[in-house]
Amino acid sequence: MIYELRIYTAAQGRMPDLLARFRDHTMGLFERHGMKNIGYWLNTVGGRSDELWYMLAYDSMAAREASWATFVADEEWIRVRAESEVDGPLVTHAENRFMSPTDFSPLG
Repeated sequence: MIYELRIYTAAQGRMPDLLARFRDHTMGLFERHGMKNIGYWLNTVGGRSDELWYMLAYDSMAAREASWATFVADEEWIRVRAESEVDGPLVTHAENRFMSPTDFSPLG
């Protein structure tokens, strides 16, 4: 199993819109395209208050590439993204990291 940690920095004042897009649309679209939602986090203490951290899981890197290719081409995603960004982008910076669990990790 491959885990991908993604960290999005929300545009000023746009975190509620970003969270709504994930809650109402993106999570379901991810699942439809073979991505497993592991979790979504906001900083409570420490760190930046404008960051959304989330983790997805895939069977392999090839599965990840295939899932993202179909996701970004999905007509519903294209529509939802355009509608949610009519007043400007929701994200100003994105980064991702790929991780493999250790042999003692509960996520193994």
